[in-house]
Parts: sequence; C-alpha cells; structure tokens
Amino acid sequence: MADTTSKYKRLHNDRELLQTKPKVDEPDFTTTDPWRVFRILGEFVEGFDALHGIGPSVAVFGSSRLMPDNAYYKAAELTAQLIARRGLSVITGGGPGIMEAANKGAFDAGGVSVGCNIELPMEQSSNPHQTISLQFRYFFARKMMFVKYSMAFVIFPGGYGTIDELFEALTLVQTEKIEHFPVILFGASYWTPLLEWLKETMLAEGCISKDDLDVFTITDDPEEVAKTIEHNCRTHGYM
Repeated sequence: MADTTSKYKRLHNDRELLQTKPKVDEPDFTTTDPWRVFRILGEFVEGFDALHGIGPSVAVFGSSRLMPDNAYYKAAELTAQLIARRGLSVITGGGPGIMEAANKGAFDAGGVSVGCNIELPMEQSSNPHQTISLQFRYFFARKMMFVKYSMAFVIFPGGYGTIDELFEALTLVQTEKIEHFPVILFGASYWTPLLEWLKETMLAEGCISKDDLDVFTITDDPEEVAKTIEHNCRTHGYM
C-alpha cells in the first residue's frame, strides 16, 4: 500500500496555530503564538492593500475537481464573463476547477480577476488567469477577503470547502453581520436536495425560521446571476 501520510508530515499554519505544544527550554520564537500574530497581521495587511481599490466584486466558489469538459466549469466561465462585462471584479480561491473557470472568464473578458490561494496539504497551485494573485496561510484571513470585498456570492457545486463558504455566508446574512447581498446557488439539480433537507428537517425541527430560506436563490442561468448582482449593486449604490 502506498504511503499516503508523507504529504501531511509538514504541519500547515492553521494546524500549528491551533496546536498546544509541550513546553521546551528554548523555543524558536518563530514558532510561538506572538510571532504568528505578526504573520496573521501581515496577511490581512497584504490582502487589504491589494484589494482595497478593486471596486464592487463577486466571489465565486465551487469544486476544484471539476475540469474544463464539465458543464458547471463552462457555466462558471460564462457567468464570470458576464459579471466582468458589467464592470464587476471576480474573486475566487485561486485554484483549479470552478475557481479556474471563473478566473478565466473574468480574465478573458478584460476584467479584474482575483485569486486568493490557500496553502493546503495537497499543494494547491494558483491558476494562471489572474490579474491579482494572493497567497494565504490561514483560512480565516482568506475568508475575510471574500466577505469584505464581495457584493455577492455565487456558489457552484462543490465539496466541503464550498459548503463551508456557503453556510458561513448564510450565517453572516442571517445574523446581519453583513448587508443582505445575493447568495446564489448555481445548479438546481445539485442544490435542490439540500434545500429540501433544510425545509423538511431544519425548518420542520424549528432550527431555522421560514425567512431564513429566503436569503439565497437557486438558478441555472448565468445571465440571471449577472443581472441579479448588477441590480443589487445599483440599488445599493455600489455602481
């Protein structure tokens, strides 16, 4: 059996931050929590400095595993083109799959195409379709950039990371930590079973209210995505 543990031997920064280490006589200061605070601060400063002038933007999320021959890849590329042609920037996680498709669509349309890449055990590499490329060690610093600089989230089919971004956005909208901006799920056949579970289980058990189901929409139309976001941006004075 192949050794599958070697790629995990190097601890990444999120894991280091959350790990309590045994006391040693002379610790290396660069591995201590106070030093990590400076690195975290540096990521925030670099992100704020790079993105403060990009204008109204849209964050696009989705699986890194969907390749160019996939229908959702093609839809993400077209959606990002339509968004960019309306003068909006596009922000993704900077990797392959749906992220690459969205960056490519925005880049080919002559728009601002931002990639916020994250250091991962599988060594995710940045896709080449970016006008601004940032590297992050910490998920929470990267997530701040998505939320702070986006006027809308577009969620294509994806796995755990995509679901994480989706429910974080829904939580922030539900609790009014951010303004009510569009959260759009692309791919009715993929997302409808989740919606049914939310209704038949979460809502039925009283864990959410009926209004909580109104904070997102589902569509299969790239043009509808772009029009909805443009309308929202103009309504709230972002364009």
